[in-house]
This record gives sequence, structure tokens and C-alpha cells, in this order.
Amino acid sequence: MAVEVALAMLQQEGRWLMQLRDEIPTIVAPGCWGLFGGHLDPDETPEQALRRELLEEISWQPQALELVMVHHIHRRTAHVFRAELSVPLEQLRLLEGQDMGLVSPEELLAGSIWSTQLCTYRPLADGLLEVMQHVLTEEV
Repeated sequence: MAVEVALAMLQQEGRWLMQLRDEIPTIVAPGCWGLFGGHLDPDETPEQALRRELLEEISWQPQALELVMVHHIHRRTAHVFRAELSVPLEQLRLLEGQDMGLVSPEELLAGSIWSTQLCTYRPLADGLLEVMQHVLTEEV
């Protein structure tokens, strides 16, 4: 059975908010860049799960969320939402993960992103490049 997750593509001035995941071996994509979000709890809709996860991870949530795609990889189904990041990056509190940043489409499509916290490039989480390519090509 596939695990269901809800992920947020939060955009501000043409850049996307990304999370550098913790180095915990038991989590999905440890040490990789990903989108904020997480697993659906029982009886939760994808949007409810995403709103809960955003509060837990960055202590903020958008007014409106738009479902842009459902992505399947391995044994994971991701409900991908997009929204405007309406507050400055400095106003967010990173409560989960090693780093976060606003990343340009060019940086995303390159497949790895620089971490100012770790002073090194880290790869994107599995399947994320495919999701970003899908959404970015629809914008053109």
C-alpha cells in the first residue's frame, strides 16, 4: 500500500521554498532537499495534513492552497499543492530540517542546491526533480 503525503510548493518572486531534510537514516531522503509537508494522519484530507505539517515545520501556513498534481513514486503518493509565500523568509521558524531557502527554477533543475548552513551542495529528494519539472514547464 502506498504511503500518502502532502507537499507544499511555496513560491515567492519566482523562487521556491525548499527544506534540507535532517540526517536521520530512518526518514525519507535524509540530507536531501525537499518540499515542506508530510504524511497524512488517519481521517485527514491532504490539505488538512499539509496545513498541520506547515505549522509544525515552519510555524506558518498560506491562506489558500491549490492542488497542482498527484505524483506517484515507489510506494509513495504525493499530493502536491502550491501557494504564495506571503511573508519574508526571515519570518519563518525552521522547526524541522537542517536548512531552508528560496531557490530559483534554474537551481532546482540543476538537481542539487547549495546549503548556506552546511556550506555544501546537497541533492534533491528522489522524485522531486520530476515534480518540479512538471510544474515549471506548465508555467511557461
